[in-house]
Amino acid sequence: MPVKKKRKFPDADDNEPKCKITSFTRPQIRGARPIADKLFSGKKCLTWFHKYAGADKEVGPEAMEKFCEDIGVEPENIIMLVLAWHLEAASMGFFTKDEWLRGMTILQCDCTERLQSKLDYLRNELNDSVSFKNIYRYAFDFARDKDQRSLDMDTAKAMLALLLGRTWPLFPVFHQFLEQSKYKGMNKDQWYNVLEFSRTINTDLSNYDEDGAWPVLLDEFVEWQKAWPTS
Repeated sequence: MPVKKKRKFPDADDNEPKCKITSFTRPQIRGARPIADKLFSGKKCLTWFHKYAGADKEVGPEAMEKFCEDIGVEPENIIMLVLAWHLEAASMGFFTKDEWLRGMTILQCDCTERLQSKLDYLRNELNDSVSFKNIYRYAFDFARDKDQRSLDMDTAKAMLALLLGRTWPLFPVFHQFLEQSKYKGMNKDQWYNVLEFSRTINTDLSNYDEDGAWPVLLDEFVEWQKAWPTS
């Protein structure tokens, strides 16, 4: 999960106002059995949080790196985005105490070992089309600067690479298009439609309807791609 420096007031697996994400349905947690069948402890979970946050009310970028090291996951790994989704984290690179306690309680994780036992579960959620769509949509608000309505293009390209880089055959070409385009950012409608485009449009673009309700950005991508020499 890419880390952003805090403002006042995220390669694939190996590749408005402050928004509380509450509209995305999270499935009931299934996974490894609790360590030694012990019950989840809220007190232990809070102590675990303060191991990284110290006296602060949140785990920040430096502490996040230590947290990732302890659970054995690179900060840029997509599994950190899935975890942030479960915690309903509002800002990239930060977990607040409320987010930590709420999310880890749902996951029934009160220590490093328990979270490690759930990593395969978190990774497998990416294979569920509904969960993936929710994670993808969540990523927009999670990654954007909270004083902006759109994702800046560098962040959008990085998040698209994380989410679609290994599964969408046209992603390398789409990335090239974004590199040379006039667009400096991506709004929510464009972001949502890129996923729909990647799921429904053939690699050769043969079923793309120019009169469909696609954003202009995708119309321009199709026009740009079709203008490429075929040999």
